[in-house]
Amino acid sequence: MGLLCLALGALVNSGWTQAKDGGATGGKGGGRRGEGGGAVPVVAASVVQKNVPIEISVVGNVEAYSTITVKAQVGGALVNVHFQEGDYVKKDALLFTIDPRPLEAQLAQLEANLQRDKALLGQAEANLARDSAQELYARDQANRYAKLFDQGIVSREQGDQLRTNANALAQSVLADKAAIESSRSQILADQAMIANAKVQLGYTSIRSPIDGRTGNLMVKQGNVVTANTSDLITINQIEPIYVTFAVPEVRLPEIKRYMAQGKLPVIAKSQDSEAQPEQGHLTFVDNNVDMTTGTIKLKGTFQNVGHKLWPGQYVNVTLRLTTQPNALVVPNQAVQSGQNGQFVYVVKEDRTVEVRPVSTGARVDQDLVIENGLDAGETVVTEGQLRLAPGSRVQLRDSRDKQGQGRGKAPG
Repeated sequence: MGLLCLALGALVNSGWTQAKDGGATGGKGGGRRGEGGGAVPVVAASVVQKNVPIEISVVGNVEAYSTITVKAQVGGALVNVHFQEGDYVKKDALLFTIDPRPLEAQLAQLEANLQRDKALLGQAEANLARDSAQELYARDQANRYAKLFDQGIVSREQGDQLRTNANALAQSVLADKAAIESSRSQILADQAMIANAKVQLGYTSIRSPIDGRTGNLMVKQGNVVTANTSDLITINQIEPIYVTFAVPEVRLPEIKRYMAQGKLPVIAKSQDSEAQPEQGHLTFVDNNVDMTTGTIKLKGTFQNVGHKLWPGQYVNVTLRLTTQPNALVVPNQAVQSGQNGQFVYVVKEDRTVEVRPVSTGARVDQDLVIENGLDAGETVVTEGQLRLAPGSRVQLRDSRDKQGQGRGKAPG
């Protein structure tokens, strides 16, 4: 019984020492086991040098480029709907027809009034011509009688009568000129009323103000609509389209720096795993930071020719800031954390491992950029690190990581 307790105590003490040393120094106990008990099976990958995009990945949502609510600008019966709900319509396409007959009758009346006033103008002009001729004759006659009066041939009464008649005709001429001006003003008023009536009549044919997709039809054919109060349909412009997303405010200086160098690409991908990503570019940075979330709103513009992005849809957004050339990349799982920082196990030519401290950079999918500590072509352990210590001998086996298969492993 004493021997059994002693054996159990030795096993527990050995495991604690290994865990403690492994966390502090990389695991000396594991190293002794690797050296004395044969090679430790591990999965390894090569350090790859490639161009790595520096990106910000967040979740955003799709926003229509513009949204138009179509209203009736004149009242009347809705006699025709020229589209189906959900149709994609072009700009100026005919959407609705409101009964035009009351406005057509009003327009006809105004046009008749215009013709009447034009006739009155012609009459006033004729009166002016007549009265002008009579006034000229009366003035000449009064002048002749004034000379005859001076010669004592005619009486003063006859001269005064002719002079008074000439003055009366002169006032008639002034009245005719005033009548002409009044008629011309009335014609201008008639023309303005006709133009307004034609505008109102044009409102009976409601056309699409933009290219876009129609939504739910709010008023059915046959109903009576009221001017400027009845919403008929909402049209969303989806080509192009916005994708709105927010990034932490600490990334704003970096974004502004790269924006100064050129347009920044934005990639949006729907939640569907089989969907193809859409490519756009950054076009909007909000003018203030949201103090409640510590983020700032950005927008990317996408051409959306295939209409894969839909207003209100949630998408995975990637803002690409730049591309880091010739970066050293290893799988994420190769990098371990210890008391002295991050490190990796490097497989040497004699199939033993050494602990190498590293400095890491950006994370790209399943890979991690190594800023310092490794060289291109070196081999690092990606699986099996818990059984390793500096100097442990390893046996490389096939990788179970599908992402790591394309990297290749160290020679076996």
